[in-house]
Amino acid sequence: MRNRNLPQAHCGQGHRVSSPCALIRVAVMGLMAVVMSAGAGVAAAAETPTEAVKRTIAEVMHILGNEELRQPSRAAERRQEIEQVVRHRVSYEEMSKRSLGLRWYELSLPERQEFVDLFVELSRDTFAGKINAYTDEQIAYLSEERAENMAEVRTILSGRKTDTRLDFRLADRFGNWRVYDVVIDGASIVGNYRAQFTSLIREVSYAGLLERLRAKALVVKAFERPAAP
Repeated sequence: MRNRNLPQAHCGQGHRVSSPCALIRVAVMGLMAVVMSAGAGVAAAAETPTEAVKRTIAEVMHILGNEELRQPSRAAERRQEIEQVVRHRVSYEEMSKRSLGLRWYELSLPERQEFVDLFVELSRDTFAGKINAYTDEQIAYLSEERAENMAEVRTILSGRKTDTRLDFRLADRFGNWRVYDVVIDGASIVGNYRAQFTSLIREVSYAGLLERLRAKALVVKAFERPAAP
């Protein structure tokens, strides 16, 4: 029976985060990229979406390849450094809005902020603590497509045993390209969350969904509010 206690992100072919594909999800969350955070200035605004993805991947790979941070005693520090990269490069507001769907437009501004905060905790816990191995995957950039202030960067992550298609969807937010979705072998992370949130709202109401997200947040250590997109 399907567990509805908490929304879970899925990889392609229906795997849960806790499955062997969790490493791919970790890579996805770590590779989800846009330009450097707001303090990056004019140089950041000049980057294309593909350049933004490449720049952030290089930063994440540097952390993953740090031999000292691979020591078991520094696993928490390694995870925190990955989180620092991710939290400034993802538009959690855009991701939350698209994951919640039409219900988002019925919320007041404080209600929207509460949902974004809870969504950050949910997303963070999806990959936190799961980067204990790295198998030297290589990423190839296939193409970039833009339409006004939106873009999609298509890539392939090649591992020792399998290749994974990763398509990064980004939005231009005040001159900064920020990720709002990643499509893994044709499966959208946002689309998956939206389907589960819609099902839970239908089953237990929006208030019930919030209760479950709050309960989830209680078991995750404090996570500072993301910067405004």
